[in-house]
Amino acid sequence: MATGRNVVGVIPAREASTRLPRKLLLAETGQPLIQHTWQAARQATCFDDLVVAAEGAELIAAVRSFGARCEPTGEHPSGTDRIAEVVRRCFPQCEVVVNIQGDEPELDPTHLELLVRLLDECPDAVMSTLATPIRTREVLESPSCVKVVRAADGRALYFSRSTIPHCRDGRPEDLLAGETPWLLHLGLYAYRREFLEMLTRQPVSRLERLEKLEQLRALELGARIQVGVVEHPAVGIDTPEDYARFVSRWRNQSSHRQ
Repeated sequence: MATGRNVVGVIPAREASTRLPRKLLLAETGQPLIQHTWQAARQATCFDDLVVAAEGAELIAAVRSFGARCEPTGEHPSGTDRIAEVVRRCFPQCEVVVNIQGDEPELDPTHLELLVRLLDECPDAVMSTLATPIRTREVLESPSCVKVVRAADGRALYFSRSTIPHCRDGRPEDLLAGETPWLLHLGLYAYRREFLEMLTRQPVSRLERLEKLEQLRALELGARIQVGVVEHPAVGIDTPEDYARFVSRWRNQSSHRQ
């Protein structure tokens, strides 16, 4: 996928993890989790460079052991700030930066390509992200699942942990079963480099503080975030059960390939 741009993919990573300690280093498949994510991201055709921005000596050593480029970082409040440190130091001339979640080992590389394409197709957008249709009441009502509302042209109107848009009349179940009006936000982003650098220098915004969603800082600054819709999300690894299911899927796929 030729974009004519200098595009850098960055996987922010740190050793500490609250719900699943040291999750990026878990290696029941014979490879650390972060390696699976890196291998999936490498399949995308949109990157001129792909780098892991890592905090923690053991994690840095593990990443370098499987041949990935790894740039150590200091402590940061968010993955976005971690990425910005590496971009300022190592890629000051790049045009587009893609933020890749380190705990999504089964990510679809075409989703990364779509993020870059959205910026190419919408010159006014300084960020792009993805969403997928919500099909269950559980996801719709969970504050852990972030919802996004977008305009007819794909521009993000708002992100929230609440159920947006609100269904005033009728039953949500009837809408979920059809052409659902609800979109689940996926934590993948592409930024124009200049905007990323400016964004991470701004203080936490009012809405960002309320919802604990850093993308609201960009909206409060008046930025255009272009939202693409994909049919299926990648599965993030947050709990021991998530990881056990991933290992089971990986082993099944490996046995079928043999």
